[in-house]
Amino acid sequence: MSIRGFGARSSFGVRGVRLYVDGIPGTMPDGQGQTSNIDIASADRVEVLRGPFSALYGNSSGGVVQVFTEEGSRPPQLVADISAGSYGTRRYGLRASGATESALGLIDYNVSASHFTTGGYRDHSAARKNLGNVKLGVQLDDASRLTIVANGVDLTAQDPLGLTRSQFESNPRIAAIQAKTFNTRKTIQQTQGGLVYERDIDANHSLRAMLYYGQRNTVQYQAIPVAAQQPPGSAGGMIDLARSYGGADLRWTSRLSVADRPLTLIAGLSYDSMVEQRKGYENYTGSLNAPTLGERGNLRRNETNRVYNLDPYLQMSLQASPQWAVDAGLRYSTVSFDSSDHYIVSGNPDDSGNLRYRKALPVAALRYTPAKNTMLYASYGRGFETPTLNELSYRPDAQPGMNFGLDPALSDNFELGAKKEVAGGLLTVAIFRSDTQDEIVPATSLGGRTSYRNAGRTRRDGVELGWNARFAGDARVQLSYSWLDARYRESVSDAIRAGHRIPGTARQAAYATVAWEPREGWQAGIEGRYLGSVAINDANSDAAPAYFVAALSAGYVWRAGSWQGRVYARADNLFDRRYAGSIIVNEGNGRYFEPAPGRNWSAGIGATYTF
Repeated sequence: MSIRGFGARSSFGVRGVRLYVDGIPGTMPDGQGQTSNIDIASADRVEVLRGPFSALYGNSSGGVVQVFTEEGSRPPQLVADISAGSYGTRRYGLRASGATESALGLIDYNVSASHFTTGGYRDHSAARKNLGNVKLGVQLDDASRLTIVANGVDLTAQDPLGLTRSQFESNPRIAAIQAKTFNTRKTIQQTQGGLVYERDIDANHSLRAMLYYGQRNTVQYQAIPVAAQQPPGSAGGMIDLARSYGGADLRWTSRLSVADRPLTLIAGLSYDSMVEQRKGYENYTGSLNAPTLGERGNLRRNETNRVYNLDPYLQMSLQASPQWAVDAGLRYSTVSFDSSDHYIVSGNPDDSGNLRYRKALPVAALRYTPAKNTMLYASYGRGFETPTLNELSYRPDAQPGMNFGLDPALSDNFELGAKKEVAGGLLTVAIFRSDTQDEIVPATSLGGRTSYRNAGRTRRDGVELGWNARFAGDARVQLSYSWLDARYRESVSDAIRAGHRIPGTARQAAYATVAWEPREGWQAGIEGRYLGSVAINDANSDAAPAYFVAALSAGYVWRAGSWQGRVYARADNLFDRRYAGSIIVNEGNGRYFEPAPGRNWSAGIGATYTF
């Protein structure tokens, strides 16, 4: 996931973009986000804020993605669905939702569970995922509401690793030889819970308090050669992470007036912390001459890492006149890292250390509404993106210890835009520029392990167009296009030269869909997606080719008394295009390309019972 080229460097998970699910952070305190615990099947809507243009959110440059789970309502419903698809893909889901009176007040609920398995498009790419999600809402009284959210995920996935250009072109379904040799794989177990309390103090003042806590355990077997693990400073070839994290956000909102003009003030304080137990093991057992690969071996790394951030923030919005509005805000972000090394042996000294980053992050916007259905705006925001613990974990020089020489990236972002109702739909236009100092980029990636460095100054210039409309009652159209010129602005190494494209970013992207979606009867849709070529390394020596893929979907919905049934089918990559779904930036062995599936299908059936 990336927004305006931010997050494109991520070797896994989500970077540069903050995630929230029902108001609870889906991004760790160090800035690393994960989507594996998000139940999209239960989502009511997804909202995207592009760029760091709000003081309410910190430690990101690309923006914010918020997912909102559907709230339960009367009458209660029970939903079950089963689907199957290419490559042995299966999914089973069950969801219950509703609302009921209780001694505490009206309680609405949405509880879901799902099981997913696939053999994978490529060799050695099977995966299994169990996911559960709970959202409870309690209307305590007319002025206060409590929302409780909990979710958990258990995921196991094989890693086929990337392919070289010749492998990608000759047989994209194969896995890298090293993937099978070392049985590269990853397991993730995560549980998280949180609550949001909202209360209207009076007609002009309100309070919002959020608390959350979670645990995440990750085990990953990498393709690090046995010989490379022999130096005393090696961290081995298997990672075992245990993370405990949590935080709170307290926010006060006042709706006032200045010279009879509406003024909204928001003041808050955010705190997040995380403790990580990081261990590294050799990825083999037995002797050096006759090793058994892909097994947990001797301990080679053991440390406790801590990170916390404390961010006070203030934001205001003034409706200066019926046509003009001014927004401004300030967030002061402090992010601290501390590492305690417990693995101290000859040739591998104590690598303990700490870091602290501080930065003031202003935002400002001017909005003009010349007509009821038209809005123009100009905005500025400063983005602050610290390294994550994963990015600090390995040094580019292959020496032991944390990469404490890595600096945070600081970006200045400018945007001009317009929103207008056109032809029954909403047309959006945005022109933006983002200048970043100390951009964090991959230094090298080997066998599933990535180290990072700062790359000096970069610039992203872009244009975004979008149009969404509904017509004829049940028809929906969505069109979007983006142009992005993301480049290094100074030369800092032989590979990183001024004028080179930032790897992982595409110059052009487009998406279009037309769908017929009545509540009952036949449904159908067609969509197309285009992505321009993507540079695979800092030197721009090669690129993943541009591609266009199309998809078709169809279904039928019917009702019979208290029952509703649905059958559906979908075909993706209709023209069986060969393309890279993602790339591994600066992969040290030339295995940059991760192929996407060819033509594939899925179909399912669902039933809903309304009580």
